[in-house]
Amino acid sequence: MKGAILVVLSALLYIQTGGCASCSYPPFKWCSSLTTAIQCGVLKECLLSNFTKSHQKADKVDVVVYYESMCPACRGYMSLMIFPTWVMLSDIMSLTVVPYGNAEETYDGHKYIFECQHGEEECLGNMIQTCLLNLTKSAFPVIFCMESSTDAIKSAKACVEIYTPELDWDTIMKCVNGDLGNQLMHQNALKTKALQPPHQYVPWVTINGVHTEELQEKAMTSLFTLVCSMYKGTKSPACGGS
Repeated sequence: MKGAILVVLSALLYIQTGGCASCSYPPFKWCSSLTTAIQCGVLKECLLSNFTKSHQKADKVDVVVYYESMCPACRGYMSLMIFPTWVMLSDIMSLTVVPYGNAEETYDGHKYIFECQHGEEECLGNMIQTCLLNLTKSAFPVIFCMESSTDAIKSAKACVEIYTPELDWDTIMKCVNGDLGNQLMHQNALKTKALQPPHQYVPWVTINGVHTEELQEKAMTSLFTLVCSMYKGTKSPACGGS
């Protein structure tokens, strides 16, 4: 477990300092190859993680977070709870994020019109993150970068350049301003409106498709402990498994 915690602390330091001299890769790519693991000083942790993954037989714990891009509570939760837990437990936890929250949609006969709790900037932030989720598998590190920044909107382009340099910003904005983004956000609206029980606030968390006040409380105070306790397979090294 100490090794996994070290990985997370190193990852957060990487974010704050913009990288380190010997490691030019973002944290989610540290275990992508032997070379990167060595350069980033996490070889032991990556080997343990890969060993655990090769012996997984149980389903991952399914965590879904319904949120808004400009909601202060959501931003704090995504930055301080969701991202560190995802870094440590991605081998036993599947994560889905749905940017919509308390927004409202109407249809004008041609496209959906969205009104967001925190104004037009939040609608833009939600749309950028929705398009990212559709365009790249590396969306969540970019979303974390945006949510942990002073200005989520102004930081978006720089976050994309850091974590998904292969993704052109113009491609993202084409999605944001086009029919694709409009339809993707409509799907987020449908997913959010279909929640049972209906969501009352954000962030709203479901675990394995279930929301209760008890699960929400545990997810908000220690998602790491909750995921470790609910996983039915061989425990991840990060959870204290062998």
